[in-house]
Amino acid sequence: MELALSAVAGELVSRFLSFLADRYLHSSHPAQWEEKHLKKLRQLLLRAHTVVEEADGRYITNSGMLAQLSMLADAMYRGYWALGASRYISLEKSMEEGVVRNPSPPKRFRMVHGSARKNKATSLVDLQGALESLEDVVAGMTEFVVLLGGCDRMLRRPYDAYLYNDNIMFGRHAEKQKLLNFMLWHNSPGGGAPAILPIIGAPEVGKRTLVAHVCKDDRVRSHFSSILHLNGDSFSSLVDHDRSLLPGKILVVVELVSDVDEDDWAKFCSAVATSMDNGSKVVIISRLKSTERLGTVEPILLNTLSYEEFSYLFKTLAFGSANPAQHPRLARIADDLARESREFHSEYSLCDANILADLMRRNLNNRFWFGMQSRVRKTVEKNLSMFGAHPRLLAQRRQQIDITDFVLHPAASPLCIVPSYTSGSSRTEVVVGREFLPRVRLGDLVMDTGVRPQGDFNVVAWESRLPPYTSLVLFVPNGDGAPGVVEQSTPLSGRKRATVPL
Repeated sequence: MELALSAVAGELVSRFLSFLADRYLHSSHPAQWEEKHLKKLRQLLLRAHTVVEEADGRYITNSGMLAQLSMLADAMYRGYWALGASRYISLEKSMEEGVVRNPSPPKRFRMVHGSARKNKATSLVDLQGALESLEDVVAGMTEFVVLLGGCDRMLRRPYDAYLYNDNIMFGRHAEKQKLLNFMLWHNSPGGGAPAILPIIGAPEVGKRTLVAHVCKDDRVRSHFSSILHLNGDSFSSLVDHDRSLLPGKILVVVELVSDVDEDDWAKFCSAVATSMDNGSKVVIISRLKSTERLGTVEPILLNTLSYEEFSYLFKTLAFGSANPAQHPRLARIADDLARESREFHSEYSLCDANILADLMRRNLNNRFWFGMQSRVRKTVEKNLSMFGAHPRLLAQRRQQIDITDFVLHPAASPLCIVPSYTSGSSRTEVVVGREFLPRVRLGDLVMDTGVRPQGDFNVVAWESRLPPYTSLVLFVPNGDGAPGVVEQSTPLSGRKRATVPL
């Protein structure tokens, strides 16, 4: 007992002395204090990233481990943001010191003079908070790492491994594992009724991408004899005509954009139960909270990414193979754009992030990125002034959007677009004949308006390299930028269909 008390007392004294030394270093030598904590944060981030990446490649069925994984990922992204913020704020501080020595500084340097001083204290608080949060989570990861070693590893083909960093779904670590667990190990309820899992989330949070990513898994593909995808139209047609579904153990993915009648859903479940083998499962994809009642298990709720997580993703996309640490000014602009995306609208959009990042990756230049930031602000403000809504909301309503300020070229005439899809649909809805119009990539149009065709044309804003290979095509009703009449949409025929993320 005396040995235990002695050990505890020694530990407390050691921590107290360390605390006093740290406080002294913080107050008398802030630069040394910050460097010490940055070094510690880098080490913790390396450990956390290693654990998260390893966990993402294994099958985890323990709910407690999934909760720990989610906590670790959140702390890791917060740490990455604090690390990046400390770099560009240090740059601003050095620029401020240069301003003091320069009697007639440039205008941009004068603007930095006030911001560096204001952000420095905030940066130190964020750095300390991120460090403490990550330190606490990593300290409790011992049991997690031990248990992780007993989880089966996911097999990846060499080609997949080669493209892992470029063509893998970002984040959603716990959600991916929960969906895998449902598909592979969850037992169906009694009476032959299929197990039903709703996946619910706001538009463009990656619901369809999550399902497509999990369906690529070798175990999932071998577990089911086939995977059937139904949207609202095909679901209604199946119920109305009482058609039989495919025999065997089937995974049915149903995308619902409107509420479902209870009787229709009961008929559908009956058709699944009678036509398919025991063990067949149903996954519902919807943005409606009311679809939660249709599930037989707890739903997966996909929330929008946190600011730190979204900022990390956006910088990863925008910098490509470049290292953000070597471009602190650009990293600051990327962080500002990520923050403004939430301020102008209540939710982050993965589609918007990909579109803007694809453009910014073309030119890692300070002036170009400042210009892109200004274009985004002007475009949002102009549409709020003209139409009373954010461009993202206008896109969801399939209403016209003015992007003249975004293209912004000396010879540019007014340019308005209309999204060529029905928001929430599993496929693009294009007016007959519109798919045959000339196509121009948005990046090419921004860099050189000389590529703009005469008359009506389509603008390809973004094409995903991830299943379900989403692409976003925008329609310019009139080449002269005058408001055009948007015809009623009809399904696009043909093999290749562009889609938007639900």
